[in-house]
Amino acid sequence: MISDDFTDRNRQVRLTVVYGVLLIFLYVIIFSLSAQDGEASTNLSTKVSEGSAELFNHLSRQHWTDNIIGEIAVFFEYPLRKIAHFTEYACMGILVYLLWSQWMGRRRLLWLICVAWVFLSAGLDEFHQRFVPGRCGSFWDVCLDTAGGIAGVMVLLLVQKFFGSKKHV
Repeated sequence: MISDDFTDRNRQVRLTVVYGVLLIFLYVIIFSLSAQDGEASTNLSTKVSEGSAELFNHLSRQHWTDNIIGEIAVFFEYPLRKIAHFTEYACMGILVYLLWSQWMGRRRLLWLICVAWVFLSAGLDEFHQRFVPGRCGSFWDVCLDTAGGIAGVMVLLLVQKFFGSKKHV
């Protein structure tokens, strides 16, 4: 008969690997987007913004002209970029929290590790962008990314509380 300690430890290791792989995958996405030069980054943002405007037009059945869709896309391009930043780092905060929560019981220290991890990752990402043609690093993006990480952890904790999770996920 396998002891409960062994199965708990085995579960911890499996979850750590899963969260670690997901975190690495997220870093690959973030790094590849940050490595795009200014023109490629703008083109991607424009496509996403135009696609979003077209989707909204379709769902709302407004039958807007291409010019109106284009104007809406231009108007929402910047906010969509910032929402993407926020969301990427919200996911990072969640994954970092889940990864470390397998091994740490002290919530305050875990919270501090998550905030520091996300802040450092965001700072390094913005520093990296300074060396990409047509891009620049922004401290405000670091702050936005960190806020995203904090929000992600807060949402996770609220979900855990709502569903009555006494143990770490």
